[in-house]
Amino acid sequence: MRIYMQTVPGSAEAPRYVQIALEQDLLGGWTLYRETGTQGGRATLKRDQFLEREEAIAAFEKARDAQLKRGFRVMFSQGQDGPYGR
Repeated sequence: MRIYMQTVPGSAEAPRYVQIALEQDLLGGWTLYRETGTQGGRATLKRDQFLEREEAIAAFEKARDAQLKRGFRVMFSQGQDGPYGR
């Protein structure tokens, strides 16, 4: 699963972005990536590991909801269509 979010650009400021991705590793665990930064500028990448899929999805949704509350808008999303994904 992946979601790309961005702020509305200000007059002189470059827009800020957040990209959140959830991937399964080769051993059956889950990794949540959270990348934040300014378009054309520096970025920060944080990574969290989860053993259970449900925990990982809950963390993904929590990170997404926190950014929506901060005023970010969804520009692109990819992944889980139904309750069990694909």
